[in-house]
Amino acid sequence: MRKSILALAVGLIALALLVGLNVPAGESSAGSWTQWGGPHQEFRAPSKGLAQEWPADGPKKLWSRELGEGYSAILVEGGRLYTMYRDGDNEVVVCLDAGGGKTIWEHEYAASPEEGHVNQFGDGPRSTPLIDGKMLYTVGVSGMMHALDKSSGKVAWSHDLWEEFGGTVLQHGYSSSPIAYKNTIIALVGGEDQSIVAFDKKDGSVKWKGLSFKNSYSTPRVLDIAGEEQLIAFMADSVIGVDPDNGELKWSFAHQNQWEQNISMPIRIDENHLFISSPMAGAKGLKLTRDGEKINVEEVWSTRKIQFYHATTVRDGDYVYGSTGTRTPAFMSALNMKTGEIAWRKRGYAKANCVGADGRLIILDEDGVLYLTTATPDDLVMHSKVELLTKVSWTVPTIVGKTLYVRDKTEIMALDLG
Repeated sequence: MRKSILALAVGLIALALLVGLNVPAGESSAGSWTQWGGPHQEFRAPSKGLAQEWPADGPKKLWSRELGEGYSAILVEGGRLYTMYRDGDNEVVVCLDAGGGKTIWEHEYAASPEEGHVNQFGDGPRSTPLIDGKMLYTVGVSGMMHALDKSSGKVAWSHDLWEEFGGTVLQHGYSSSPIAYKNTIIALVGGEDQSIVAFDKKDGSVKWKGLSFKNSYSTPRVLDIAGEEQLIAFMADSVIGVDPDNGELKWSFAHQNQWEQNISMPIRIDENHLFISSPMAGAKGLKLTRDGEKINVEEVWSTRKIQFYHATTVRDGDYVYGSTGTRTPAFMSALNMKTGEIAWRKRGYAKANCVGADGRLIILDEDGVLYLTTATPDDLVMHSKVELLTKVSWTVPTIVGKTLYVRDKTEIMALDLG
């Protein structure tokens, strides 16, 4: 009897905590999406029990609200959302209540785009914040980096990546997202002898910096490949492997396009193979082998029929699925990363981002159309679609539990996928 009462009390406390956090229906309090690409930077969620198809008018809308311009993805942790938007000449880091979208705190600072910025595609921000412990790390369109207390928005430290480090000033603005590694926050900067900079998490001091590659728009990631842990970074004209503890260059492989727009993150195929793709230069499979302390890189296959641009891809086994092409309409495509064989290409989609969850590929195209599909090496099967958003939709969706978070240039929305 005493055990039953104790179990009931624990259950009531857990429920009270859940209600206190105002977590949306279907979202576990333990669920989170704390960095660019989600739990493992693979744009996949461990969600279960999602609906197998949607009503004609789409999944149930939990809430929506206006939000300023920007393409920053939406982070989720502990019943709160974190993202960025523009308000005139200022950038805003915002924390929202996940249950209703109400603003909890904002940090606003002056951040006009740099001279020469291409306004045609918006003034950002484009980078996605990073949650690590009690802190939130952000980088804006003009290279302004902040470390904020995630509970209050109070600034712990900041840097101007372009001014302080002579970083590569990009026509479309700073877009790479910061990542955490051990006691550092790593950011791509560009510039002479400081292409990559690792900052101390606590005080923002420089732990290491180095190399002289021009920056592009991709986010780096730490992968175990060729027998060791490496920071893999897609720079303006090369993909490189770096020791994440000190910035030492391990290898580099040229991959160029005239726009210097390498954006899509490299994917580890297996312990010795890497997949890369960008516009114009196309896709390649690379083999990395060790020769003593040296790492050799060779191209295994190459195709220009697959050009993953600024859209996300989802990997499943040896295959990667995504939107290929630089213009709309684009192809949804499947590629065997080991062989370079294209399994299929499907017309009828605008350029799109996608995320994977519960055996489904959820696609949001730039016209604001949301699709529920199943992607296999044999085919792409569409189960449901709905015209959801009204403005340019370049932000990749976020899934936590059974809740999908999306945004376009003016609105943010939460949907129940259960």
